[in-house]
Amino acid sequence: MGLGRPDADRPDGLMAAPAAPAASNPEGTGGPASARNAASARNAASARNAASAGGPASGGASAGRRPRRVRGFDVAVVAGYLGLAVLLTGGQWGRPDRLFHQDNDQMLFEWMLARAARAVTGLENPLYSAALNAPDGVNLMANTSVLGLGVPLTPVTLLLGTQPAFLVAVVACLAGTATAWYVLLARRLVGSRVAAAVGGLVCGFAPGMVAQAGAHPHMAAQFLVPPILGLVFRPDPGRVGRRGVALGLLVAYQVFLGEEVLVFLALAAGVLAVAYGLADRAAARRLAPAFLGRIGVGALVAGALLAYPLWFQFAGPGHYRGMPFDAPGFRLDAASFTASARQTVFGDDHLPGLLAPNPTEENSFFGPGLLVLAVVIVIWLWRRPLVRALAVVGAGAALFSLGTVVRVDGVSTGLAGPYRLVAGVPLLDLVVPARFALVCVPVLGVLVALSLDRIRSAAASGDGPAGGPAAPVRLLWGGAVAAALLPLAPTPIRTVPAWPVPAFVADGGWRAYVPAGRTLVPVPPVTGAGVSPATFWSARTRLAFTAPGGYFIGPRAADDPTAHWGAPDRPTALLLRRVAETGQVPVLTDADRRQAAVDLRHWRAAVLVQGGLDRGDPVRRTVDQLVGPGREIDGAWVWDVRGLVG
Repeated sequence: MGLGRPDADRPDGLMAAPAAPAASNPEGTGGPASARNAASARNAASARNAASAGGPASGGASAGRRPRRVRGFDVAVVAGYLGLAVLLTGGQWGRPDRLFHQDNDQMLFEWMLARAARAVTGLENPLYSAALNAPDGVNLMANTSVLGLGVPLTPVTLLLGTQPAFLVAVVACLAGTATAWYVLLARRLVGSRVAAAVGGLVCGFAPGMVAQAGAHPHMAAQFLVPPILGLVFRPDPGRVGRRGVALGLLVAYQVFLGEEVLVFLALAAGVLAVAYGLADRAAARRLAPAFLGRIGVGALVAGALLAYPLWFQFAGPGHYRGMPFDAPGFRLDAASFTASARQTVFGDDHLPGLLAPNPTEENSFFGPGLLVLAVVIVIWLWRRPLVRALAVVGAGAALFSLGTVVRVDGVSTGLAGPYRLVAGVPLLDLVVPARFALVCVPVLGVLVALSLDRIRSAAASGDGPAGGPAAPVRLLWGGAVAAALLPLAPTPIRTVPAWPVPAFVADGGWRAYVPAGRTLVPVPPVTGAGVSPATFWSARTRLAFTAPGGYFIGPRAADDPTAHWGAPDRPTALLLRRVAETGQVPVLTDADRRQAAVDLRHWRAAVLVQGGLDRGDPVRRTVDQLVGPGREIDGAWVWDVRGLVG
């Protein structure tokens, strides 16, 4: 099966070879020449037939492919995507004291970027690190290590630091995804670059993409999805081996960007292939051998490249089983699909909180306008097998995002959601149901692009809908699309203040206290999913010291691989976390002090460091009782425990 524009003899764009750009185009879009400018009556008739079937007007597939040229319009579109992405991240540029609202997640990804840079410059194992969770370390392959972003961003991380590198990563994910969809749409699916630009805008900057980008760049890093689909669904059966190898390389790279996106991509592509095959069985039979051949070669290549990393993830040191949270509980309310997300011009902070599990998972929130528009497009272009297949994919993904039991406007209906069918399937049991709605984003983007291109081609051929004048029809439909999309216009990602890294840590004063092989222990030592000074301080100092704890997923204990947030619980860490949360200083016993000494030896501690002194007095007084009085040094409270640990 192939993603391509329809030619003169076929009614749908999944089957045709890409048409060569016309020599001129009144829109400046590089699409096929209109039927009115065709060289012959036969070509004009063919263009009208293709338009009536729902595809862009085309005078037929070119016998020889012309070189693709980058035009001024292309540059403007990509620049627009980049500018919008920079605008959305503007709350942090030049503000090291700010983090995006899901601050724990940003701390984690800043740390991952610093770790990737360390792996590159120090030629260290990129799949494992001992810088956190001393003395056991962290299985990075089993966490969201985003090596596919961190490795190429190493120069940025080394020169500018982890926060600018993180912001560059977010910009690259949003603008890169939009650009990749624009390229696929313009080259393979539509004749109008304006239609492709609007479709790319939806695919890259829909509410769900913006919500994910600020906290989960691994979910927003979807710029390889269009080229992977372009290789899987090729319009011609040639070069199976070469294209299969390219497919395998891209799939392997996607694993190091985000495995969850790859799972959704595989599911969506499978459903798309089956649905399209049922809609156009003749084409499916003709193209199936090359389709399966490319996938087979790609699987072999990707399997060879990923064999060791995947073994390390599922069986290497620090691996775990399951998830440390109830993944099926992260589901969407059915009413969320017509609501406005927080990060949009009409959004608010109240309603989305009732319809999505958290601000990062506002993956639907398309608003009523876009959903109504999508229904109209599907009915209007129903004759196209591609449109029917997209409708199946989008509807299925939306239903799966509702979880095991469907809720509507906060009230459980008692109806079983289709996600229940796959909740126990290996790999799928690790997927967050709410994220299925992200599959709907490119489905809607492609449908919008197809509709705009259909209007353009019909108007160009003089075959406006219902015989109406071409210009009014284009204006009416363009206005409808604008009315549906404008309420989804994103606003800058919200930020929150970040407690600065104390100068004692940032400027290296700790080095006088921490010999080789020993650790700096941030206070309180993190246990569970609590706020992680260890992760943040380590990231901002580019992994300058080794620390226990951290914000990651690991095994509950050395002999229990059950998934657990952070390091295995130690009694002293639990005690100090409880004090930090309650503000109550407990009555300590000699047994507590002996346990503290045992835990400090386990961590190989040399010094305890507490920052944020204006909010940590109960914790400070508790640590004083455990190990003796500390002292203030360069904005931190410091306890030298080398004598206690030995």
